[in-house]
Formats: sequence, C-alpha cells, structure tokens
Amino acid sequence: MSNNKTLITVSGNLLLNVKMSSETKIEEGILANYSISSLQNELKTEAAKNTFWINIYNAYFQIVSRQEENLGKKIFTLKLIEIAGNRFSLDDIEHGILRRFRWKYSFGYLSNIFQSRFIKNLAVEKIDYRIHFAVNCGAKSCPPIAFYTVEKLDEQLKTAMISFLTSESTIDKEKKTVTTSKLLLWYQGDFGGKSDLKKMLKEVLEIQMKYFKIKYSDYSWESHLENFS
Repeated sequence: MSNNKTLITVSGNLLLNVKMSSETKIEEGILANYSISSLQNELKTEAAKNTFWINIYNAYFQIVSRQEENLGKKIFTLKLIEIAGNRFSLDDIEHGILRRFRWKYSFGYLSNIFQSRFIKNLAVEKIDYRIHFAVNCGAKSCPPIAFYTVEKLDEQLKTAMISFLTSESTIDKEKKTVTTSKLLLWYQGDFGGKSDLKKMLKEVLEIQMKYFKIKYSDYSWESHLENFS
C-alpha cells in the first residue's frame, strides 16, 4: 500500500468513525503527528489533495461541532484542527486549500492577499468547482456528506454535482426561470462566471439556459448535522 493511499485512507477512516459515532483519537493522532514534508509528498496530485481535504473538512466539522458548543460562525475561523504539527481552521481548508486562497466574500473572483505562504503551498493548482457539492458545513442547505476516494473522485464529484443541482433547482418554463442554490451565486467566480455557470446548468438540467434567467433560493442555515449520504 502506498503512503499516498495510507494518508487518504486515514482521512476516510476518520470520517467513517465520525459517521458511526466511534472513537476518532487514533486517526486524529496519526494526522497530528505527520510531518509536513510527508503530507506534501503524499498529496502531490490534484485528486489526492481534493480527496484528502474534502474528507478532512467534513469529518472535522462534525467533530468540532460535537466538542465545542455555541461557537456560531467562529467554528469556521478558529484553528482547532491539528494536522502535521500545524493547526488549521475550516476556512483554511475550504477557502485556502480547496479554493486556492480565494477571499470568501468576493463571489470567487479575488485572491486573499493575506493568505499565509504555508496554506498557499498546500493549495490545489486549480479550483474544481464541484467541491461546492461535496463540502458540508452543517447547514440544512448543504450537500450531504459522502466518502471520497482518489480512484473514483471524478465520478463521485460528478454524481454529487448532478444530485445536488437536480434536487436544489426548480425550472419554471412559463416564467423562463431556473431557481437554484445560492451557493452558485456566492462562488460564481469558481464556476467560471455566469456564462460557464449557465453551461453547467444546461448540461445537468438538460434545458436551453440561454432562454432562462437564474434566480437563487434562500439558503437555510438551520443546523443539520450528520447528513450522510
């Protein structure tokens, strides 16, 4: 078994134990004691980076939510996750690594000029917009949690995208509108802008988007933990 697969297996086992409400200390200890050089060496490919960090984000959101009550929005910014001798926040993982250090309030168009070099060195080379259909922040409108693997990542992310968009989108043929998740607006730049956003919706929903206007539904922040697919 390669080191790369071992590391990602640990992230998958961590998430599985979270789902089963089992003890996670062994996996947390392994991750905390990794050397940063080993982490970087084992997560060389885009698939490996995305797989590992999606699993880690989804696992640790649940862990932190169970351990720390009443954190509110601080749950995203507090550095409560220890990996390879360093402490990460959920925002470090989502916006720093998976979204290649994009500023979280820029609709996906601007880089975070204050992002540390450390996070930049761990980040993906190119944003895969489908991560937005995989990362779960514990809200009712979030996509469900799945277990991702390097070997099947592309297929899994495509399935997650189709499932999320078909369940969260409503087509009104009379009014010529498509109402869909506000995630697509908040991260429009990650999707390549409005034009590419329409291409994605055309492919998934199988409609001629040039005749339709996009509207965005209200996002429910109501807590919905343990939403596993």
